[in-house]
Amino acid sequence: QVQLVESGGGSVQAGGSLRLSCAASGYTFSRRCAGWFRQAPGKERELVANIWTGASTSSTSYADSVKGRFTISQDSAKNTIALQMNSLKPEDTAMYYCAAALASACYGGIAYKFWGQGTQVTVSS
Repeated sequence: QVQLVESGGGSVQAGGSLRLSCAASGYTFSRRCAGWFRQAPGKERELVANIWTGASTSSTSYADSVKGRFTISQDSAKNTIALQMNSLKPEDTAMYYCAAALASACYGGIAYKFWGQGTQVTVSS
């Protein structure tokens, strides 16, 4: 049974930083696509960033709204992915979800099969 458990959410003032982490059991992030989504009240869920990591290379992509501020990473030894969020803005306030796919590459329209319960990020102005 696959479980994804997020941690690291919280409240921060605008301009601050948070680091989200997602630990997996029953699933290996290496050589698969995984990412972070977010959903704010009244808004659709959106993909924030995704990552694919191979033996000696990796590929990442980001939503335009977070480029230059957020960084997604993977730790194969710990089997975790993380989202470092800097220069946070009030519009980043949302529930953040870790998601993982079975596909061996990240591409548009990919189906994320496994989801975490989410961690709340609140940014005050």
